[in-house]
Parts: sequence; C-alpha cells; structure tokens
Amino acid sequence: MAYLQTDVTKVTTRVLQNMKLHGEKIAMLTAYDYSMAKLLDSTKIDVVLVGDSAANVMEGHKTTLPITLDEMIVYATSVVRAIDRALVVVDMPFGTYQGNSKQALASAIRIMKETGADAVKLEGGEEVLESICRILTAGIPVMGHLGLTPQSINKFGTYAVRATEEDEAERLIHDAHVLEQAGCFAMVLEKIPAKLAERVTREVKIPTIGIGAGAAVDGQVLVLQDMLGITQQFKPRYLRTYGTFGDDIANAVRQYISDVKQRNFPNEKEQY
Repeated sequence: MAYLQTDVTKVTTRVLQNMKLHGEKIAMLTAYDYSMAKLLDSTKIDVVLVGDSAANVMEGHKTTLPITLDEMIVYATSVVRAIDRALVVVDMPFGTYQGNSKQALASAIRIMKETGADAVKLEGGEEVLESICRILTAGIPVMGHLGLTPQSINKFGTYAVRATEEDEAERLIHDAHVLEQAGCFAMVLEKIPAKLAERVTREVKIPTIGIGAGAAVDGQVLVLQDMLGITQQFKPRYLRTYGTFGDDIANAVRQYISDVKQRNFPNEKEQY
C-alpha cells in the first residue's frame, strides 16, 4: 500500500486524523536526543514521542516516576531542534498534572514555550479530565494514554496486561470516550487485549496508537532503544526488534579498543 501522506511537509494533528479516515497506519517512535531524532525525521516517521521512558533508557531508573519537568524539557528541546516533518509529542512527567489542573496548565505551557513541541501527552482517563480540559483551553493539543499507565505502577504493582476483566475493560472504554469528547486529538493504548483495543478504535473517531494492543489500532509506537535491540534486558511479547544494534555497538567498541591497544589506530592516513 502506498503511503497517503508522502507529500506532507509537516505532520499535524489534522494529518493524523486524515490518516485514520483513510486507513493509513500511523508510525510513532520515541527519541530523546538530537542525533537520533534527526535520523528518525529523515525516514519520514509520522510521530516522535519524547517519552518519560527517558527515565529508564537514558537515566537508568527502574520506573518513569523520577524524571522531572526540567529534564523532560531538556530532552524535548534537543529533539525538536532536529525535527522538520514529524509531529513531536512530549510526555508530561509524573507529578506535573495529577490532581492540580492549574499546575497542569503551567507545566504544559512550559513544555510548549521552552521546547517548541507540537503537543503533550498525559496518562489517565476521567481522573485527569480537569487537567486535560484546562490544557486544551490554552490551545495546546493533548494526546491521551490509557491501559497500562507506567506512572501509576505503584498503584497497580505490576506491568501485567490491563483491562482483562470486564469491569476494567468497560472503564477503559468509558475513559476513551471521555478523552475523545474532551478534545484529545489521539490516544495511546498500552498493553491491553487486542479485541478491546479494536473495539475502542472502532468506537472513537480520534486515532488510537497501540503498544502491546494488537494490530487493529490506528498506529503503533515503540521505544526506539527497545526496537533497535539496544536495551537487551527488556523483551516483552509485543516487542519486535529490527536490529542487533546493542551487539553491533559493543563489537565496534571492542574493535576500537583492540586497534588502540595494538597501535593500529590511527594509521598514517588518519593523522595530519
């Protein structure tokens, strides 16, 4: 199938809506630095997410909770400088929007003003509705996030599949409609049964982007380091790796060390 949006010079929320309407899948990956973001944008990726997963893959934390707003702004600013085409979405970190809609708006405004990003993403449904609505009143696009919400890991106590029971599934469907009606332009569905994700995708008019949510959603997102095989300790069922770059990098470094130790680098052509 030919891409419908190859002539788009800048992906916007409206472009994503048109992609859903025309049945073109949305491709989304994370990035946290200028160099990788530049590479991603050159491939015509649709959406780049500056995820709070930076807490894990960039900073080595076990959860996403420790990362701060200031840190997210640094990562996002680096990414935005590299991007010409993709839509850039920035995760609002834990503690910047839950339970305080005024703080949520102030945090979102900081992200937009200081990074130049295109949108923000929040985890949760009806419980964060007030914050979402307040952010939207400022004209800031919001992407929702339902299912497994990593910022709530201490509440759930596990990263297991969510909404497998009927009551939680119905709550997720309800929350999906709440996010749509509030004005979110899209939503991530993380680690939920494929049939449930299919139902949500069918019932809401805004794009759904899945991670561990099956094939019937409107798009897919993965953490870049996971997809490239760099974070080798993380191998959930939903993850497909598209390279062995962790091994490649380690082997390249070993070869460099060997060349230096054996006086093979630099050679006569590699010096002035």
